[in-house]
Amino acid sequence: MKTQKLTVIEKIGFGAGDMAVNVVISSMFLIVSFFYTDIFGLKPAHMGILFLATRLIDAFTDPMMGMLTDRWKSERFGRFRPYFLYLSVPFGISVFLMFTTPDWDYGAKLVWAYATYILVTLMFTSVTIPYISLIGVLTADPQERLSANGYRLFFAKIAALMVTSAVPVLAAAWGGDDLARGYQLAMGLMAGIGTLMFLFCFATTTERVEHEVETKPFGEQVRLLFRNDQWLILCGVCLTGTLGYVIRGSVAAYYAKYYLAGDEKIISAFLTTGVVAAILAMIASTWITKRYCKVQLFRWSQLAVGVLSVVLYFAVGGPDDIMLAFMLYFLLSFVVDLHAPVFWSAIAEAVDYGQAKTGKRVSGLAFGGISFFQKAGMGLAGFVVGMLLTFYGFEANVEQTERSLAGIALMLSIIPAVFHVAMGLLMFGYRITDKYYNDMKSKGLIEDEAPEYITEMPPS
Repeated sequence: MKTQKLTVIEKIGFGAGDMAVNVVISSMFLIVSFFYTDIFGLKPAHMGILFLATRLIDAFTDPMMGMLTDRWKSERFGRFRPYFLYLSVPFGISVFLMFTTPDWDYGAKLVWAYATYILVTLMFTSVTIPYISLIGVLTADPQERLSANGYRLFFAKIAALMVTSAVPVLAAAWGGDDLARGYQLAMGLMAGIGTLMFLFCFATTTERVEHEVETKPFGEQVRLLFRNDQWLILCGVCLTGTLGYVIRGSVAAYYAKYYLAGDEKIISAFLTTGVVAAILAMIASTWITKRYCKVQLFRWSQLAVGVLSVVLYFAVGGPDDIMLAFMLYFLLSFVVDLHAPVFWSAIAEAVDYGQAKTGKRVSGLAFGGISFFQKAGMGLAGFVVGMLLTFYGFEANVEQTERSLAGIALMLSIIPAVFHVAMGLLMFGYRITDKYYNDMKSKGLIEDEAPEYITEMPPS
């Protein structure tokens, strides 16, 4: 069988796309909650409702975008890459607007927050679903997919590193006493970088694998997906994992500022510590999965997160334990992200599994469904963060009570750990290892390199 090796530049270009996506992902995971309460001035409960309400839109837009990518293809550029070319600039503008704080009364500012957050959500859907689908047409080789996803997640963490290390510091430097203006300029820079990265991804990748897409009614596609038990497991994994990841990430800035009594530099350093650990985890995961079962790594790393989270909660008592807090947060962030390359390569394999099981392929809606569950997790997590901050009596930019500090510590450790443990347990039902996948290919149960399946797209 002829393998489909990707060049290094193509893997880098593929990774650049996720770098662009993670300008938004990282800000939503790590900064936007803190920005909305401490900079923009929203009440925590209103912020939580905003995050949850916006996800209702995704219930419609994500499946629609998935079906659009199935039904339309550019003869010149392919099925997924055109979206990076045409929507990269609107994507960047939407991010800039979301971090713009108008000098209006509270009610008008709340409307602005809703409008700009919804705009970012729509633009995010329009580029992210084509992007996460792209791996399925770059190569048919599962090891090359895993390798490409290693690059992808490495560059994603580079974006997170830029956001966490640069944005708080640049906001303080550029804004001075006007932190709102500083955050607008700093995130405007990040948005510009994201736009350029999408254009680079478009220019350096090639859609060489062509899946024959059958036109199926929406209802039939949904029924086929519900027969794909492995895809359903990944949906549950995506939802629970995103809940845990976003709750922890959203409260990290609060933890550094209030629980560890840190300034903007400490906030930046604490967030950056978690991102650096995640970058190293991407490298370690790629190395480990060459020697150890990727599914087992996924399962046990997430169960280990539960243990480490309990240690973090009880071992760190406040500002006097700041070094210990940094060390444990680094270790926790490292273990959390060992699973990431495995998950994103598993989606394409679950789509192939569904075809083997039912004899029919559902690709666009499958990826759109995963994106929906990711954003549903983000919305639910944002709602939980807002409601828990309200429940524990948090008020922005004032000295916190013991109750609110304990709540912030729980939200960084034990509360998100519950979701990571659930994710690890769900993966005990997932069985598509490399051996299982290759067995399906050898039995002819999934499409392989054949004239009707793989074609060379014309160079862009």
